[in-house]
Formats: sequence, C-alpha cells, structure tokens
Amino acid sequence: MSNKNNPLSPHLQVYKWHISSLLSISHRIVGIINFILIIFISSILIFLGTDIQIFSKSLIGKFLIVSICWSFSFQILNEIRHLAWDMGYGFDLKISRITGILTIIGSFVLTILFYLIGKNLF
Repeated sequence: MSNKNNPLSPHLQVYKWHISSLLSISHRIVGIINFILIIFISSILIFLGTDIQIFSKSLIGKFLIVSICWSFSFQILNEIRHLAWDMGYGFDLKISRITGILTIIGSFVLTILFYLIGKNLF
C-alpha cells in the first residue's frame, strides 16, 4: 500500500550541491568537449589544409586555443585529484573542498601561463 502524501524523490528536495559533485559532472562534460574539439580542429587542419599560423591568428582560433588549454588543464588537474582518491587520499570534506578549489584556480592559472608562454614563442 502506498501513501500518496509521500514525495516521489525526497533526496532531490534535500540534496545540497557540493564542489566535488560539480567538479565530477563538469569533468565528464569537459572530457566529451575535449574529444569533440580535437576531432573538429584536426578535421579543419587536415581537410581544409589551413595553416596553423593563419588559424591561430584569427579571433575564433585564439578563442578555441585558449578554451582547449583551459579544458585540458582542468581535465588533467581533476584527473590528478581522482588519482589521489583512487589511492585513498583526500576523502575528508575539508581536503576535498580545498583540492576542488585548487583544481578550478589551477586550471585558470595554467591557461594563463600557457597563453603567455605561447605568445612569447610565436
């Protein structure tokens, strides 16, 4: 016998988002985006025969390059975090929050460093 006054999914009503869950979801989304972007950029460079210098000097090219740098740095830092979890480290809530924040900040710092290094090289 079911009681019609009970909510269907009470866990959704009381659930609070944590940085770990947000980073886990975004880690999966960014991985899919990285896969699609690599195929897209490789296809453009291979099939259209576009020179990488012409592509990197356009506004769309610069945006894509910076976006890919951020997504890969975020993916790598988050993967390092997951590897630490696989080894049994960092499960405390405080450490989990700190590593999550460091992952976000670190991905932007790495992106800026990659941009500055790339700007000086080319």
